[in-house]
Amino acid sequence: MRKPGDQARVFDIGETVVRRDMYRGRTWSEQALRVIEDSDVALVTACHPGAEALWPSLYAKAHADGDRTMRTEAFDAMATGEWELAPGVWQETEVLLWKPPTAWFSINAFFTVAGLRNWYVNFEHPTRRTDDGFHTFDLTVDLVIDPDLSTLTWKDEDEYAHVRRLGIVTDTEHRAVELARALVLAMLEERAGPFAEADRWAAWRWNPSWPAPCLPRREGAGPGAVAASG
Repeated sequence: MRKPGDQARVFDIGETVVRRDMYRGRTWSEQALRVIEDSDVALVTACHPGAEALWPSLYAKAHADGDRTMRTEAFDAMATGEWELAPGVWQETEVLLWKPPTAWFSINAFFTVAGLRNWYVNFEHPTRRTDDGFHTFDLTVDLVIDPDLSTLTWKDEDEYAHVRRLGIVTDTEHRAVELARALVLAMLEERAGPFAEADRWAAWRWNPSWPAPCLPRREGAGPGAVAASG
């Protein structure tokens, strides 16, 4: 729930917002999204192929080359504060993102032309709203759930252990993640949150009148972009 006196405005349906992952006051990544719903329960946004993004350059290269070892280098660069951002473009999948304001996770649904591919729980910082979107921070570990909610798989536990060793994820954050893991599993078991309306969310489709969302323009932004997909 938004706190009394919170002056953050409510976003309009269809409005472009920017998700920024922030680490120690610096931008780690940006993703342009469109608003689907905005309420006290959750901010629901969506991404579409062609949406603009900024990624850490090493992370983007790891994706482009299919080399996971370079992702480790990207986290090493994060720990030292020495990273650069590269422009990117989202490809292949549409994504629906359900983000409660105080939760240490978001629940995402990935779609291909065939329909819902999978649910994906991203463990991350609670939302801090900005004039043009919101700040959070991806804490690396994820949970992948089959479309029918019957099977789940934990993902990137190795990278989570690495960022824990580097001190990127603190003990306090780790405790919050452990509580968030238990909460998400309970939601799944009880069919709560978006899982209570799984069929409705599974039937969602991008509004064809909306172009892919763009990031705010910056002076000196280069044209080269790295493709990324979910």
